Amino acid sequence: MPANESAPSAKKKGRRARLIVLLLVLALLAGLGYGAYWTVDSVRASAPQTTGTIQLKGLAGQVEVKRDDHGIPQLYADNDEDLFRAQGFVHAQDRFWEMDVRRHLTSGRLSEMFGDGQVETDAFLRTLGWRRIAQAEYDTKLSPRTKKYLQAYADGVNAWLKGRSGKDLSVEHAALKLSDDYQPEAWTPVDSVAWLKAMAWDLRGNMQDEIDRSLMTSRLSKEQIEELYPPYPFDRNRPIVEGGGVDSATEKYDPKGGSGSGSASGSGSGSSATGSSLGGAGLGLRTQLSSLSEAIDKVPAVLGPNGSGIGSNSWVVSGKYTATGKPLLANDPHLSPQLPSVWYQMGLHCRTVSAACQYDVAGFTFSGMPGVVIGHNQDIAWGMTNLGADVSDLYLEQVKPDGYVVDGRTVPFRTREEVIKVAGGASKRITVRTTNNGPLISDRSDELATVGERAPVSASAPDRGTGYGVALRWTALDPGKSMDAVFKLDRAKDFQEFRAAARDFEVPSQNLIYADSKGEYGNIGYQAPGRIPVRGAGDGSLPAPGWDSKYNWKKYIPQDELPWDRNPKRGYIVTANQAVIKSAAPLAGEAGEDGKNTAAGYPYHLTTDWGYGARSQRINDLIEAKLKDSGKISTDDMRTMQADNSSEIAALLTPILAKLPVSDPYVREAQKLLEGWNYTQEPDSGAAAYFNAVWRNILKLAFGNKLPKELRIEGSCLSVRAADSSGPADDLSELVQECGERSEDSAQPDGGDRWFEVVRRLVKDEKSEWWHTPATRLDKETTTRDQLFARAMKDARWELTAKLGKDVSTWSWGRLHRLTLKNQTIGTEGPGFMQWLLNRGPWNLGGGEATVNATGWNAASGYGVTWVPSMRMVVNLKDLDKSRWINLTGASGHTYDSHYTDQTDLWAKGELLDWSFGKAAVDKATKDTLVLKP
Repeated sequence: MPANESAPSAKKKGRRARLIVLLLVLALLAGLGYGAYWTVDSVRASAPQTTGTIQLKGLAGQVEVKRDDHGIPQLYADNDEDLFRAQGFVHAQDRFWEMDVRRHLTSGRLSEMFGDGQVETDAFLRTLGWRRIAQAEYDTKLSPRTKKYLQAYADGVNAWLKGRSGKDLSVEHAALKLSDDYQPEAWTPVDSVAWLKAMAWDLRGNMQDEIDRSLMTSRLSKEQIEELYPPYPFDRNRPIVEGGGVDSATEKYDPKGGSGSGSASGSGSGSSATGSSLGGAGLGLRTQLSSLSEAIDKVPAVLGPNGSGIGSNSWVVSGKYTATGKPLLANDPHLSPQLPSVWYQMGLHCRTVSAACQYDVAGFTFSGMPGVVIGHNQDIAWGMTNLGADVSDLYLEQVKPDGYVVDGRTVPFRTREEVIKVAGGASKRITVRTTNNGPLISDRSDELATVGERAPVSASAPDRGTGYGVALRWTALDPGKSMDAVFKLDRAKDFQEFRAAARDFEVPSQNLIYADSKGEYGNIGYQAPGRIPVRGAGDGSLPAPGWDSKYNWKKYIPQDELPWDRNPKRGYIVTANQAVIKSAAPLAGEAGEDGKNTAAGYPYHLTTDWGYGARSQRINDLIEAKLKDSGKISTDDMRTMQADNSSEIAALLTPILAKLPVSDPYVREAQKLLEGWNYTQEPDSGAAAYFNAVWRNILKLAFGNKLPKELRIEGSCLSVRAADSSGPADDLSELVQECGERSEDSAQPDGGDRWFEVVRRLVKDEKSEWWHTPATRLDKETTTRDQLFARAMKDARWELTAKLGKDVSTWSWGRLHRLTLKNQTIGTEGPGFMQWLLNRGPWNLGGGEATVNATGWNAASGYGVTWVPSMRMVVNLKDLDKSRWINLTGASGHTYDSHYTDQTDLWAKGELLDWSFGKAAVDKATKDTLVLKP
């Protein structure tokens, strides 16, 4: 949950009253007085029944729920609807608090649970209209079969919910029940569909980069901004799909055709700092975008902080190169650490697969949504990583009293009223205004109501009128069929059906990898699905002028023309958020007179903001090294690769740092840690601790202190020259105090692999302007790379002395790089005792930013773990019962349940659990059996 914001004084009494009641509840839970009963009763009352028999209304036949010694359920039924009805029941047993919060989030109703501190977040989410879009999808887009499954799932949830309230639901519900008499309402199919909108939001692409580039214009030149967003290094880091082109007969992309990516022109990455024709950004637009960034930060990151960090690893190896003779497929999505984990492991089995019962599938599910999202069935396996396509654009709209301007004419807004109910307070009414480019999200800030009046724009802009607003165009705001795709994936039998399922996976745009066991070595494949726009003008890297229709989206890339691959000669496919393919296309709107681009290579623009390939290339290198060494890759090799802690930036910089002349004996002690280090970030490594501290300080000195306040972490204050200063550089009277404004999750420089690439391109230029820093009371001015590096080494030594102690022999990366698992609501923002009750940790971790073992941290804010491999799996297509998996936490969402965090210690060590799939293997692993009867 985001931090509570200040609220009007009239509401403070209600909030204080809620807090007092919560504290009383917690006192009871602590065992004071009547609390001896509460300690046992409240914690145990919601524990799920896992043995015996329960009657479940609506079932046509019996369903067995078989749980192993980690509480992971495998469900067995005789028809589809019984299977999904039971899935809803079991999800609710273990995770209803999580489900309840999720549906309030996606519908913009958090204030109904948590009070007035969530009004601004709700207003922003109501403006986006996730729930409205989900309802439209259910009403107009989804197949009758999918609707039937969704209803069965909702019936199962409601069967568990019937007659339960307060402590019978969860400890968290017990607190809300006593403070507000809160009673959850019935689950609906649309509650499930709406969850995909939250998933899409956290995987939305380059919106934050678009904002950041615009904000940088107040302090940096166009050339400097381009240096901070370098092009993708195709010469060093491979894209996912290599080769391909446009089939001259069909004019469609063919992965086997064309002259290959090697001959394609254009970088396919990098960004333009000028592409939107907005003219000078100025104070007004900067303030709008800064406030928009703050609003985005307040939306709970249900999957993870958006930006260069969020991603995933997946790769698949052909049976020709595996020890089993059939493919091996690995996947580990990198998401926000949560308690419970965002994933829920489950098997959905028809006792006999037939037309009436079509599923035999297992993998990772989302609580609150039917089906399996990532996993395998009896025929195929699949994984996902974020494709990162640019599927969202910000538009600056010129606003007048009666509408907004398009091509010189005023068009009326589409408007609607929304009422936000507030627990313990008065309801709030908002008006949502929508343009042809999407909702006017700048309306959600009182500050933004007037700043547009000052926004300077180019001479081509229309008359000022009453100011400017910011609208959001985003593919997820159009109804789609992604829920259909989930069920199609679950029952797909071959690559053709897999691709057909991917066609409906419109939002969010993902990299999908594939494996089956057919033929001599099985088959491997890749498909890039998604609804990806083709722009009329501009490249989506900066906000576009909404008053000029040539910047509108013209169409979506046809699904048949999205990149794909099958059984490439190299024998493996790696996707880890790197570039999908090297594009031959010029920027949208710059095609030839006939509107066609026939250059070799991929003809469409996907994004300017790929991940930079540090993880993907490391995986490529690990695979090739293993094949060169032994010729074959085993299931355990795949697991070992997932746990790889090697740092690319350490390999680049450590040889330089280790050779710098250092006169200070205390700094020299730390420098010696780097001598002979293999660049591996193990939790007990002192060298990793010191290097990452040096890296953080290099980023701060070279880049962070030169960024505008809107990008720097909140509370970091500097004396800087005013942005509009015209005096001499050494005039101290021109200095002003500027403090950072960005949240710790999204502050820059974050240290991700974009910054790896920035520094890689600059490191040979020892006198680059980026290495220049002003003198301070304690430090001399730096003008060269080595001077700045030496200063960073000194600053890192004293920083770690404060954090870890004077004796460098006691330093370790894990003591800095810690994971604390927090309940995402009361456990994050609730009173201290409730946090103690719900949260777990810390764990000292290895790995790091842009490492295969991607335990990410934001260098602008500190070393704590901000995103993680949220699960790991390795699927063995030769023998599915020898597949392996692990979750970040455990099956249960109930604090003090034995399965609350029973997988976390193994996860932290990079270990995997056995993953039983076949009936005999499941029976052997079963510890508890629950029978659901009609």
